Amino acid sequence: MRTEAGRGRGGFLAAALLAAAAAHGARAAEGASGGAEATAGFGADWQSWHAANDVSDMASVQRGARNFVSYCLGCHSLKYERWSRLAQDLGVPPRLLEQDLLPPGDKPAQYILTSMPAADSQAWFGKTPPDLSLMARARGQDYLYQFLRTFYVDPASQTGANNLRLPATAMPHVLSELEGLKRAVYRQAAGSAPARQVTHQQVFDHFEQIAPGRLSAAEYDGFVRDTVNFLDYVSEPTQTARRALGVWVVLFLLVFTWLAWLVKREYWKDVH
Repeated sequence: MRTEAGRGRGGFLAAALLAAAAAHGARAAEGASGGAEATAGFGADWQSWHAANDVSDMASVQRGARNFVSYCLGCHSLKYERWSRLAQDLGVPPRLLEQDLLPPGDKPAQYILTSMPAADSQAWFGKTPPDLSLMARARGQDYLYQFLRTFYVDPASQTGANNLRLPATAMPHVLSELEGLKRAVYRQAAGSAPARQVTHQQVFDHFEQIAPGRLSAAEYDGFVRDTVNFLDYVSEPTQTARRALGVWVVLFLLVFTWLAWLVKREYWKDVH
């Protein structure tokens, strides 16, 4: 949920990156979604949506950190990530960290924990919201992207919303003010029963927008991609350095193999 700390903030993550977020979202939506939002069947192919994130895109990860603090930290924790580590990896100066990200009373050396008591969340939602430190590794980036993009209005749900990726989810659609409201349109599809009887069942067909949000479809798509990118970074903060080091390791092994072959040829030249 959105926290008080994330409201009305300017500075490093709340204002300076806002224009870049919109531009990034437009490029991402055009390249990865293929303009599906503009078609009548928006959402029909939701299972093929890909996050296409890149943790080496530092601006995207920074925007994702802003998004997480503003909309997710009220319920979800990152219990394996410290504020100081986040600031170091994302290049956030200490002054801006305290001004734009740190909740009141928290210290940079502390882990990123929600202020919501577990007992309250259990009473309000029926279950405690999960920690998201390793969610990107456990579920995958595409799962998170599809989850945040497939909320729809469901009057039968306790929260008034449901989700295609995780049906009957206890999480409310906290990003509805950004995305707007949409309903799921179903169609009748024929199926077969064990007794060779033809059955009819409802199958999801597409989404229909019923109320606009503060962001356009392209901007919201960019918002979600940045958030997923940040969660991907949190799941393994060293992955960018690991991949860069891996290139040098492979090059070293290739050179070492060549040197070993030269030594072997020198030792065996008189045998043949």
